[in-house]
Parts: sequence; C-alpha cells; structure tokens
Amino acid sequence: MAKAKFERTKPHVNVGTIGHVDHGKTTLTAAMTKVLAAKYGGDVTSFDQ
Repeated sequence: MAKAKFERTKPHVNVGTIGHVDHGKTTLTAAMTKVLAAKYGGDVTSFDQ
C-alpha cells in the first residue's frame, strides 16, 4: 500500500539553537512561538504539558 503524497500547504521554518545549558534557548523559542502564533494564528502549547 503506497502512502499518499504529503502536500505542504503552509510555509514553515526550522529553528536551530546553539548554546550552553540554562542560557534561555527553550525560553527564547517558546517566546518566538507565542508571538508568531498571536500574529499569524496557531496553537501554543505550554512546555510543561
């Protein structure tokens, strides 16, 4: 059974972060996600869920 072809209908971006532990990489990424979701629509899920 062949899989259906995946159609990419929305633009996407991959974000990579480099840095030492406890220097705010997760916090920065979460803040960017929240701001972009508020501006362009989308769902934000809390990191601890």
